[in-house]
Amino acid sequence: MYGGRTSLLIGFAAALLTTLLATVLGLLAGYFRGWTDAVISRALDVVWAFPVTLLAIALGLALAVGGLSIGPLHLSGSSLWIPILIIGTVYVPYMARPIRGEVLSLREKEFVEAAEAQGAGPLRVMFGELLPNLWSTIIVFFTLGVANSMLLEAMLSFLGVGVQAPETSWGTMVGSGFQLITSAPQLSLIPGAMILLTVLSVNVFGDGLRDALDPHSKLRLEVHAGMPEPEGTAV
Repeated sequence: MYGGRTSLLIGFAAALLTTLLATVLGLLAGYFRGWTDAVISRALDVVWAFPVTLLAIALGLALAVGGLSIGPLHLSGSSLWIPILIIGTVYVPYMARPIRGEVLSLREKEFVEAAEAQGAGPLRVMFGELLPNLWSTIIVFFTLGVANSMLLEAMLSFLGVGVQAPETSWGTMVGSGFQLITSAPQLSLIPGAMILLTVLSVNVFGDGLRDALDPHSKLRLEVHAGMPEPEGTAV
């Protein structure tokens, strides 16, 4: 249970960081377009070009050894913020690009043109008009991001570049118990099973939210339910 607290904390915090960064970048790129879109899209492509696992391992290894120093901010290699920042950053392109696509589509709608005609500035249009229409997508991505973040954290901690002592998580427990897998398999199997059940539960919850909040899926279901039976088909 103690390790689960750390795993859940990193999963939710990293998913929240990914959501915030991806939403802001997606709004800026989709609304302003032009050179703003080009710069943000190319920056996301750079992160996208690296496999998530390899990029996270490389960043985790570098930051676990030397920590992170940005001006007055200093994080030690054992800080929980290190895996949170790593996981929250590497998943940004996978969420920002779909949000950018939706913003590009919403940008041409009449309600945006009406808001601009009334004198609304870019910030008001982005956060007052476009953002409310993105909530269903953002919520679904957030829930699925929690599951992905927990899996990546478990993998990094298993390899020794995630959660550092004296903190512990399900991933570190699996890694520690792996040395005794023949004599005490429960040390790895129990935290591994908890990772499996938690990630599966969050994924099922995210799929349910997607079905509940996605109007297109509702429309497809209603159309399919209302289709008449073909003539000559036995019921």
